[in-house]
Amino acid sequence: MLSGLQGYLAYFREHKEGLILLFASICLTLIGLVELASASMSFIREDFFMKQVAFLCVAITAGAIAAFIDLGRVRKYTWLMAVVAFCLLVMVLVPGIGVKVNGSRRWLGLGPVRFQTSEFAKLSLVFLLAHYLSCNQRKIQSFFVGFGIPCLIIGLFCGLILIEPDFGTAFLCGCVGFCMLFYSGVPLKFLIPTVLMGLLLFAIGVSLDPVRLQRITSFMDVEANRQDGAYQLWQGILGFASGGLKGAGIGNGRQQIFFLPESHTDFIFPIIGEELGLVCTVIIALLYLTIFIVGMLGLRKAP
Repeated sequence: MLSGLQGYLAYFREHKEGLILLFASICLTLIGLVELASASMSFIREDFFMKQVAFLCVAITAGAIAAFIDLGRVRKYTWLMAVVAFCLLVMVLVPGIGVKVNGSRRWLGLGPVRFQTSEFAKLSLVFLLAHYLSCNQRKIQSFFVGFGIPCLIIGLFCGLILIEPDFGTAFLCGCVGFCMLFYSGVPLKFLIPTVLMGLLLFAIGVSLDPVRLQRITSFMDVEANRQDGAYQLWQGILGFASGGLKGAGIGNGRQQIFFLPESHTDFIFPIIGEELGLVCTVIIALLYLTIFIVGMLGLRKAP
């Protein structure tokens, strides 16, 4: 019995990062499924809970397969992945092929399933930059090879995502890309002016887009815009406020009953705050913080 316990402890010490990440992910998934069932009660036509369960099964299968993939072998297909991702980003912009929702073309329809091409583009961009920067480490200080070509790659991906338009994903991909350049040793004399220019152009793009500009101005003064651009955000705040410390209980929240539109999407967090209270929302925040910290510590061991 003692030897068995020692074996479990040895296994945990060897795989502690992965086990902690797995535990945190399972906790977040279970909380999410329970609250999704509650948040989607007012949606009679569509069963978002069963859809999420179906996608969860797909995700578990994909995760199990990815766990056994040798990244060294994947490197041989990096450029092929990038070309496929680029073609998908172009296809989604073509009328009749890309699915338009709320004024944005971000999805490809595969029968009843919609696929957001920028999600595959995120992964492809990271793989391509990592492969390219690793292969050209000796020339990383040069302007053209070490900085110009990677910037062109980042610009192509971000530009196509920006056209959809998806400002948030484009900004995220740009940040990740330039962080990779920084950690690879690209000189700051190249990075700093480019980042500043990129932020300026991004700000101009936001200011010229009435929808995005309204989101920012509404966010700056939520209460004044609570009946207009900040309605959903204001209702989310009310959900947190009414939940208090312990919450109203699962299924007893009121915000998802037509007060908070799209409560089954990324605005499900206010539903959690209303039904499970401050204690559970803090636990969720700590679980995400755990994933971030453990992930960063695990990356230090990666070749």
